[in-house]
Amino acid sequence: MIIYEDVISGDEMLADTFKIVPNKDCPILWEVDCRKYMKSANEDFELEGANPSAEGGDDEGGEGETKMVHDIEDQFRLVWLKTEEGLKPSKEAFKGHLKSYVKKVLKALEAKGDAEAVAEFKANAAAAIKKISANYDNYDVMMGQSMDGDAMHILIDFRDDGVTPFATLWKHGLKENKV
Repeated sequence: MIIYEDVISGDEMLADTFKIVPNKDCPILWEVDCRKYMKSANEDFELEGANPSAEGGDDEGGEGETKMVHDIEDQFRLVWLKTEEGLKPSKEAFKGHLKSYVKKVLKALEAKGDAEAVAEFKANAAAAIKKISANYDNYDVMMGQSMDGDAMHILIDFRDDGVTPFATLWKHGLKENKV
């Protein structure tokens, strides 16, 4: 199994258990279909023999409370990016993040010494930023569990059927970790 980690934060972002497809217009962006499902709000596990009350655990949280989650969000402990007002960042603020992020990924690629990856990234980064900016209103934005604002932000949108969610990630912003 391959786990893909963010090259900036080291957060786990994706695994090869998802079907990864390069975006048809911009191959440095990967797309993966997601699944939404209901998850119990207090779906924590308890070790056998553990005493939650003695270990500071509590029984708060009503029975049957559920929330809708994406499988990628749940598996990699992703966090929704929202401002204090509960909204995603403005398009201009996100463009600023993208420009900074692209520079950091390019620096990481150059440090790795992969000339082919550097060339592919340089040739396609501007088109990727343009594509993301043009569709920004459609996206919901998530970030890795460390909540590193400089790291990759995963974009969630829906396929043309309006039902199937998919995530968009930067191919070169990920490093493989075989487990």
